[in-house]
Amino acid sequence: MIIHIHDTAAKAARALIERILQVVAKQPADQKVNIALSGGSTPALMFRLWAEQYDAQTPWEQIRLFWVDERCVPPTDKESNYGMTRDNLLSKINIPEENVVRIKGENTPEEEARRYEAKIRSMVPEEEGFPAFDIVLLGAGDDGHTSSIFPGQEHLLTTNKAYAVGTHPKTGQQRIALTGMPIIHAQHLIFLLTGKNKAPVLADIIDQNDAGPAAYVGHHALHTVEIYTDKAAAQQA
Repeated sequence: MIIHIHDTAAKAARALIERILQVVAKQPADQKVNIALSGGSTPALMFRLWAEQYDAQTPWEQIRLFWVDERCVPPTDKESNYGMTRDNLLSKINIPEENVVRIKGENTPEEEARRYEAKIRSMVPEEEGFPAFDIVLLGAGDDGHTSSIFPGQEHLLTTNKAYAVGTHPKTGQQRIALTGMPIIHAQHLIFLLTGKNKAPVLADIIDQNDAGPAAYVGHHALHTVEIYTDKAAAQQA
């Protein structure tokens, strides 16, 4: 596990963008780099910085964007992870349309989980029977959830399905989620965690315990785990 601690959330986000570009640069120019994105306020900051400061140096034609999870809402809904990415990044860059592969949150959840898994399996190389993204970018909730795998739904960490339906424990909102097995098979599993409220879950991930879904995937990842964080989140590290 490699931990990168920066002074601010913005500096952590810039460092992560530069790390992604480094991974892309190491791939043959004719080979797509498959990246699964997460939602949330910290990725929103990262996406804005990517569009504003790194657009010109990013080979968008080589990058294929997928989603770690999506709330079961239309893309126009303010809670849509795709919508957030579109507003902060996609609408400001020139990425080929076919390189953006969204989860259709407006569809029936179970059917969409099956459709999206089939789509992923047709596009992303597999390792040990699971899709293996080049990069999976994760956040984590204060309760230790990641993707949309919440405490109490640990069966999603070990299911053979690559995508499944998770349920928010308080609101009951359904979400389509990348499950634990493809997460731990990612070539580069990267957490972006900033802010003092993330300190406890960051400490759990660093301790490599199974205290929650985020800590579990960090503990069981098959390849190197990287964490990009700020001093506020790292105060318990």
